[in-house]
Amino acid sequence: MRLLMLGDVVGGPGRRVLQKNIRAVRSSHKLDAVVVNAENCAGGSGITAALADEMFAAGVDAITLGDHTWGQKEFAGQIGGISNLVRPANFPSDCPGRGWCTVTLPTASFAVLNLHGRVFMNPVDCPFKAADKALSEIPKNVPVVVDFHAEATSEKITMGYYLDGRVAAVVGTHTHVQTSDAMVLPKGTAYLTDLGMTGPYVSSIGRALKPVTKKFLTGMPSRFDVAEGPCTMEGAIVDIDAASGKARSIELFRIRE
Repeated sequence: MRLLMLGDVVGGPGRRVLQKNIRAVRSSHKLDAVVVNAENCAGGSGITAALADEMFAAGVDAITLGDHTWGQKEFAGQIGGISNLVRPANFPSDCPGRGWCTVTLPTASFAVLNLHGRVFMNPVDCPFKAADKALSEIPKNVPVVVDFHAEATSEKITMGYYLDGRVAAVVGTHTHVQTSDAMVLPKGTAYLTDLGMTGPYVSSIGRALKPVTKKFLTGMPSRFDVAEGPCTMEGAIVDIDAASGKARSIELFRIRE
């Protein structure tokens, strides 16, 4: 299986570049599936059922989320009815939604697991124990890809090695900056610290530069609107041996308008 995993979709510009390119990319790169982090797709914070449907219709197979999961107030009542969409598995157990799902393809299946970091992030349950619990529930013959939505590179790297050999891939999201450390770990798990961003690149990680600069200069609160202009679409392509559930390779992916 060849999977494309894309970094955080930021607002309308991110959705536009995704919709514009995804079907052509699926064809040109001979992809079996596309997994997208979309926790910033609704005006820069959160997602709605309508936007999830929009991305599925564009050619996305699964959606992951993160710390902005509840950014749109109506979404808590919608999440339970959306297939192939997951929020972090280490959110409190009473939260609506699910932490992992199985995506069925014509020739094979794979599972998507979403986790949330704890270093420099809002308090959540332990992502390492949540990963163990999820892997005890996911069928053993189904390859698993993990989106670890976290801030600290050390926490992400540690998770990669913690799950090495038990999942097909561990990729990071949240920082909106693509890292250059794509590799297959010793026991067969593909790893990347951060996929990057699907959104406007003349920006501060997708936000308009003027209010962000003002905040840094003055320390005063400011509304961070999504930037306009040309976009990038960043992530990684993971080639998975469906029989063993381990990765053959991982390569960086980027389209820049």
